[in-house]
Amino acid sequence: MRIAEKPWRQYRWYLRPFFWNQRRKYGQVLKSALLWGRSPRVFLGVALLHGALERRRSPLEPALRSLLSLRVAQLNACRFCMDINSALLDARAGSRSKSEALGQWRDSGVFSEREQAALEYAEVMTRGKFPVSEALMWRLHDCFDDDAIIELTALVAFQSLSSQFNSALEVPSQGLSG
Repeated sequence: MRIAEKPWRQYRWYLRPFFWNQRRKYGQVLKSALLWGRSPRVFLGVALLHGALERRRSPLEPALRSLLSLRVAQLNACRFCMDINSALLDARAGSRSKSEALGQWRDSGVFSEREQAALEYAEVMTRGKFPVSEALMWRLHDCFDDDAIIELTALVAFQSLSSQFNSALEVPSQGLSG
C-alpha cells in the first residue's frame, strides 16, 4: 500500500464498531477501510452511501449489485475490490460461474438479458463513453424501472470511486475470495 497502515484501535472511537464488524464478518479488518478511516468524515460519508446502496429494499438484487461491482473493479484493476466482490458474488449467486465468466460476459450464456444490459451500462460509465446511447437506455428501460436505473447508476459511480481509490493507493487483495 502507498499509505502506511495504523492499527484499527488508534482510530476515532466512533469508527471502531465498523472495524469490529469487519473482523467479525471477514476475519480481519479491511485495509481499504483503514485508509478511508484516516479521514473520518469522508469514511462516514462513504459508509452511509455504501449502506444505502446495499440496503435490503434496493430495487437491485444482491447478486446483481455484486456482479456490477466486480465488473467495475475489473475495469479499474482494483485487486482488493475484485477479491471482496468475487467472494460476495459467489456467495450471493450460489456458485463461481458468474465471477469466472465475467471477463467474457458478452460471449457467455451465463448472464440474463437484465444482467447484460446492466453490465453494458456499467462498462460505458466506467470507461467514460458518454453520452450513453439511446439504444442502451432503451435496453435498460426494458429491464429496469426508473428508480432501479437511478440506483444502478449510483452503484456503478460508487464502485468506480471506491475501486479508483483502492487502485491508486495499491490496496492489496486480502484473500477473501478463496
